[in-house]
Amino acid sequence: QVQLVESGGGWVQAGGSLRLACTISGRPSINYALGWFRQAPGKERELVAALSRSGGRTTYSESVKGRFTASRDNAKNTTYLQMNSLKPEDTAVYSCAASRQPLENNVVLKIPWYDYWGQGTQVTVSS
Repeated sequence: QVQLVESGGGWVQAGGSLRLACTISGRPSINYALGWFRQAPGKERELVAALSRSGGRTTYSESVKGRFTASRDNAKNTTYLQMNSLKPEDTAVYSCAASRQPLENNVVLKIPWYDYWGQGTQVTVSS
Protein backbone atom coordinates (compact mmCIF):
# COMPACT_ATOMS: atom_id res chain seq x y z
CA GLN A 1 0.00 0.00 0.00
CA VAL A 2 1.47 3.33 -1.08
CA GLN A 3 0.98 6.22 1.32
CA LEU A 4 1.84 9.90 0.97
CA VAL A 5 2.11 12.26 3.91
CA GLU A 6 2.55 16.02 3.55
CA SER A 7 4.11 18.35 6.08
CA GLY A 8 5.24 21.95 6.34
CA GLY A 9 2.01 23.85 5.90
CA GLY A 10 1.06 26.79 8.08
CA TRP A 11 0.38 30.50 8.22
CA VAL A 12 2.58 33.13 6.62
CA GLN A 13 2.32 36.78 5.68
CA ALA A 14 2.21 37.83 2.05
CA GLY A 15 5.69 37.88 0.57
CA GLY A 16 6.89 35.13 2.85
CA SER A 17 8.00 31.58 2.13
CA LEU A 18 7.07 28.05 3.10
CA ARG A 19 8.52 24.68 2.21
CA LEU A 20 6.26 21.67 1.95
CA ALA A 21 7.46 18.08 2.01
CA CYS A 22 5.71 14.89 0.98
CA THR A 23 7.10 11.52 2.01
CA ILE A 24 6.12 8.38 0.09
CA SER A 25 6.08 4.98 1.76
CA GLY A 26 5.16 1.49 0.66
CA ARG A 27 7.18 1.49 -2.56
CA PRO A 28 10.20 3.49 -3.74
CA SER A 29 9.22 6.89 -5.06
CA ILE A 30 11.33 6.35 -8.20
CA ASN A 31 8.43 4.23 -9.46
CA TYR A 32 6.09 7.21 -9.66
CA ALA A 33 5.65 10.51 -11.37
CA LEU A 34 4.66 13.02 -8.69
CA GLY A 35 2.47 16.06 -8.52
CA TRP A 36 1.61 18.91 -6.19
CA PHE A 37 -1.95 20.17 -6.19
CA ARG A 38 -3.98 22.74 -4.29
CA GLN A 39 -7.62 23.37 -3.61
CA ALA A 40 -8.97 26.64 -2.28
CA PRO A 41 -12.42 26.90 -0.66
CA GLY A 42 -15.14 26.86 -3.28
CA LYS A 43 -12.70 26.09 -6.09
CA GLU A 44 -11.66 23.01 -7.99
CA ARG A 45 -8.40 21.22 -7.31
CA GLU A 46 -5.64 22.48 -9.57
CA LEU A 47 -2.22 21.24 -10.52
CA VAL A 48 0.63 23.33 -9.11
CA ALA A 49 3.65 21.33 -10.28
CA ALA A 50 4.33 17.96 -11.89
CA LEU A 51 7.62 16.07 -11.67
CA SER A 52 8.85 13.19 -13.79
CA ARG A 53 10.03 9.98 -12.15
CA SER A 54 13.66 10.92 -12.55
CA GLY A 55 13.11 14.52 -11.49
CA GLY A 56 14.68 15.65 -14.73
CA ARG A 57 11.51 17.33 -15.93
CA THR A 58 9.18 19.60 -13.96
CA THR A 59 6.15 21.56 -15.14
CA TYR A 60 4.47 24.43 -13.27
CA SER A 61 1.13 26.17 -13.51
CA GLU A 62 1.32 29.72 -14.80
CA SER A 63 0.07 31.08 -11.47
CA VAL A 64 3.13 29.83 -9.57
CA LYS A 65 5.84 29.84 -12.22
CA GLY A 66 8.88 31.77 -11.02
CA ARG A 67 7.76 31.67 -7.38
CA PHE A 68 7.46 27.95 -6.58
CA THR A 69 10.09 25.24 -7.05
CA ALA A 70 9.26 21.54 -6.91
CA SER A 71 11.95 18.93 -6.42
CA ARG A 72 12.33 15.33 -5.40
CA ASP A 73 14.90 13.25 -3.59
CA ASN A 74 14.30 9.63 -4.54
CA ALA A 75 16.92 8.45 -2.05
CA LYS A 76 14.68 9.87 0.68
CA ASN A 77 11.39 9.02 -1.07
CA THR A 78 10.40 12.65 -0.63
CA THR A 79 9.24 15.49 -2.81
CA TYR A 80 9.41 19.16 -1.85
CA LEU A 81 7.57 22.32 -2.82
CA GLN A 82 9.45 25.52 -2.05
CA MET A 83 7.02 28.43 -2.14
CA ASN A 84 8.39 31.97 -2.25
CA SER A 85 6.76 35.38 -2.65
CA LEU A 86 3.51 33.94 -1.36
CA LYS A 87 0.27 35.77 -2.10
CA PRO A 88 -3.13 35.61 -0.35
CA GLU A 89 -4.50 33.83 -3.42
CA ASP A 90 -2.08 30.96 -2.73
CA THR A 91 -4.16 30.07 0.34
CA ALA A 92 -5.36 26.49 -0.12
CA VAL A 93 -4.99 22.90 0.99
CA TYR A 94 -1.90 21.53 -0.75
CA SER A 95 -1.66 17.84 -1.60
CA CYS A 96 0.87 15.59 -3.23
CA ALA A 97 0.02 12.67 -5.47
CA ALA A 98 1.76 9.78 -7.21
CA SER A 99 1.12 8.34 -10.66
CA ARG A 100 2.23 4.97 -12.03
CA GLN A 101 3.59 6.64 -15.13
CA PRO A 102 5.79 4.08 -16.88
CA LEU A 103 7.97 6.54 -18.80
CA GLU A 104 10.82 7.96 -16.78
CA ASN A 105 10.79 11.47 -18.26
CA ASN A 106 7.05 12.08 -18.53
CA VAL A 107 5.12 14.42 -16.28
CA VAL A 108 1.44 13.74 -15.49
CA LEU A 109 -0.89 16.71 -15.87
CA LYS A 110 -4.35 15.19 -15.45
CA ILE A 111 -5.83 14.59 -12.01
CA PRO A 112 -7.52 11.24 -12.92
CA TRP A 113 -4.13 9.82 -13.92
CA TYR A 114 -2.86 10.03 -10.35
CA ASP A 115 -3.26 6.84 -8.35
CA TYR A 116 -2.34 7.80 -4.78
CA TRP A 117 -2.98 10.95 -2.77
CA GLY A 118 -1.87 12.48 0.48
CA GLN A 119 -4.32 13.96 2.96
CA GLY A 120 -3.20 17.54 2.34
CA THR A 121 -1.75 20.36 4.40
CA GLN A 122 -3.24 23.82 4.88
CA VAL A 123 -1.35 26.89 3.68
CA THR A 124 -2.75 30.26 4.71
CA VAL A 125 -1.28 33.52 3.40
CA SER A 126 -2.46 36.71 5.05
CA SER A 127 -2.33 40.15 3.42
